[in-house]
Amino acid sequence: MQLINVTIEDNVHIISLNNGKVNAISPEVIAQIHAALDDAEQQAAVVVITGQAGIFSGGYDLKTMKQSSDSAIALVTAGSGLAYRMLAFPTPIIGVCTGHAIAKGAFLLLSCDYRIGCTGDFKIGLNEVAIGMTMHQAGIEIARNRIPQNYLSRAVINAELFAPESAVLAGFLDQVVQADVLMSTAMSVAKHMQTLNMKAHHGTKLKERQTILASLSDAIELDKQITLNI
Repeated sequence: MQLINVTIEDNVHIISLNNGKVNAISPEVIAQIHAALDDAEQQAAVVVITGQAGIFSGGYDLKTMKQSSDSAIALVTAGSGLAYRMLAFPTPIIGVCTGHAIAKGAFLLLSCDYRIGCTGDFKIGLNEVAIGMTMHQAGIEIARNRIPQNYLSRAVINAELFAPESAVLAGFLDQVVQADVLMSTAMSVAKHMQTLNMKAHHGTKLKERQTILASLSDAIELDKQITLNI
């Protein structure tokens, strides 16, 4: 079953999440995103990751998370591995936030190189603590990498959710535009990204993110040893 759609425009690979009304991140979705990233990597393509109108992603698939502690840990491990790959990806990844982005949806944004959101009555953030889940270590490391210090406790410990404009200040987005120009703006950014020297882009990315990638790798291993409270 196809849970993402992939379209290619001028060597920009657009990955659109399409898994139900909340675009839940399941093991199958993660596997399909990896396959799409494999293709983009082979083509040295800029990547756009987006959702459906009104929803980017509501987070991990709750059915999988509630099956057992083992299934929850496996899904979180896979999701953290995807974040690691995105943060170290050879070409730019642009996150296009089409609406709400909660929990893993927000972590996907935190793992992109550039993030564009749209205006509207949408919420973006990390609600794990609000729903009774102690934040996993990998999540803390990803958040610490992109969220400014004065917003970190609000976002991670207090589970505060942000409107799109506030999400720029909180580190989840880089800019906010009207919904009707969201994709055209993303394609303009992608066109600029294509002018970069990709070898230099990748080498600089790995240097700049050396600390977060090392911390995230350690955190992923640490998270495998804990029991998640769902």
